[in-house]
Amino acid sequence: MAGLRNRVIAVALRALAALPLPVNHAVGATLGWLAWVARTRMARVARVNVNLCFPENACGWRRRVARRSLMEMGKALTEAPWLWRAGPERLRRLAGYPALCDPGGARPEGQALFLVAPHLGSWEFAGLHAASYGPMTSLYSPVRILEIDRWIRTARASTGASLAPATRQGLRQLQAARDRGEMIGLLPDQSPRRATGVFAPFFGQPALTMTLLPRLLRGRNDRVVFAFAERLPYGRGFRYHELEAGPEIADPDPVTAAAEINRLVEALVRQCPEQYNWAYKRFRPPPPGTPDPYRR
Repeated sequence: MAGLRNRVIAVALRALAALPLPVNHAVGATLGWLAWVARTRMARVARVNVNLCFPENACGWRRRVARRSLMEMGKALTEAPWLWRAGPERLRRLAGYPALCDPGGARPEGQALFLVAPHLGSWEFAGLHAASYGPMTSLYSPVRILEIDRWIRTARASTGASLAPATRQGLRQLQAARDRGEMIGLLPDQSPRRATGVFAPFFGQPALTMTLLPRLLRGRNDRVVFAFAERLPYGRGFRYHELEAGPEIADPDPVTAAAEINRLVEALVRQCPEQYNWAYKRFRPPPPGTPDPYRR
């Protein structure tokens, strides 16, 4: 039964890859809208998160952002197979890198470029697109459906990405890429294991935050750019927004560094809140002794 299900999913993804991007996005937006009107768990989590992070905004604004974020997450789902099949040249035609975040730009020898992309806009496009400009190593969690996992690995490798598992071996791969002065891609806004994270404010709420990035930066002069690829309407492509991190990102105090990570992510999210993945339980686990905001 699982084998049949996996084959059906693979066929559906290949069909989505064949659609023109505007049609693909329309399908994704419809799926997200259906998830909203059906009052799914994703819709409830999105409402909780937006209410927590924007209490100062009107109720109607918060509902609209939560609904549109599900529609954008639908697009993220359907566009992924399209992007995996697009190839480096086609991806480059969909967006250009501004000077601040140009992976192909000249850097001092041995200086790595950390591209830190939150779950905002099209993070799949950002990773594939950046890797087309030079060697890039990114953390990767394997997909359980083997055929899809192979497809993702092949697509990312085709644009120059090297995937590092979220293990000690993967950490060594990241360190080696850093020491060679290459690009490193990281997602900063997933809750890590408690042993590898600290609590820091995110939109005024305590969020368990990664310490991997500050540890990789310690004692070095690498460049760190937080960026996201905004999804333009009607499949017209993507537009980058970016912020360059300051020295606080490598502060020896892990809480100070984590707070800077969250500050930069928050600044990007405020530019395009409807394209953030609000359906993710970012504030779980809560700090000890505080209530779980997602528990009914």
